[in-house]
Amino acid sequence: MRKTRITPEHFGDVYRQFNASISKYDCGRKCAPLNGGQPVCCTTGHAIPVVHKSEYQLLKSRTDLWYDYKPNDATSRKIVKELPRNSCAIECKGAAFCERDNRTIACRAFPFFPYYSNQGEMLGLSVYWTFEDRCWMIYRLDLAEPAFVREMAAAFEKIFAFDPEELENMKSHSASARRVHSRWNRPIPIIGRDDGKLYKVMPRTHELRPAKASDFKAQGAYKSEAAYKRAVKEAGGTLGPEPKGGYLAP
Repeated sequence: MRKTRITPEHFGDVYRQFNASISKYDCGRKCAPLNGGQPVCCTTGHAIPVVHKSEYQLLKSRTDLWYDYKPNDATSRKIVKELPRNSCAIECKGAAFCERDNRTIACRAFPFFPYYSNQGEMLGLSVYWTFEDRCWMIYRLDLAEPAFVREMAAAFEKIFAFDPEELENMKSHSASARRVHSRWNRPIPIIGRDDGKLYKVMPRTHELRPAKASDFKAQGAYKSEAAYKRAVKEAGGTLGPEPKGGYLAP
């Protein structure tokens, strides 16, 4: 395996080029009432930020927002133990203290990852399926901003150019998506990297087909607004005022 050459300076370049918001809708306000008032992606009980050690070097030179993550149960200890040698798990002070320019790549990209076909081509962005019961955005891929899709794809290609091992990890993760979705008999959601349109990969045949948001059925609390309100009540959360235009697109 070729030795990684990525540096803190490379991550600084990526940070400057990858700033677009995922959506004009504040998805964190949708999941927070179900998670003690905090967005799911901002709490290590759900999502542990994993960064390249060079990225962590950059962050420590810019801010005191981040610190080493300390595993507190068997699951988190296993996650940390199995990390590649060039990576580490970190934690921030919390969503209330977020510094937008000092978010990790993992924070900027969540819940997306760059999906690679079985032929080794980046088709676009897919989602971390293990969060489909907690992340509302996974069911509203039609709300992803085109600028976000373009910037994320370009950011990861820049990272992969300097870190071939991470590219292989992402190709492996894409293969895992095909295996999981084959077992589920469900298509893999994709946002096209070039046109920002929705597609679905048929995991057994690898065929790429046009799709619409309704092809990917919401589950649990996000199945309907009624189900969502019931779940918030059961979680002891509070429904705040919705943003102008609502959470859902017309």
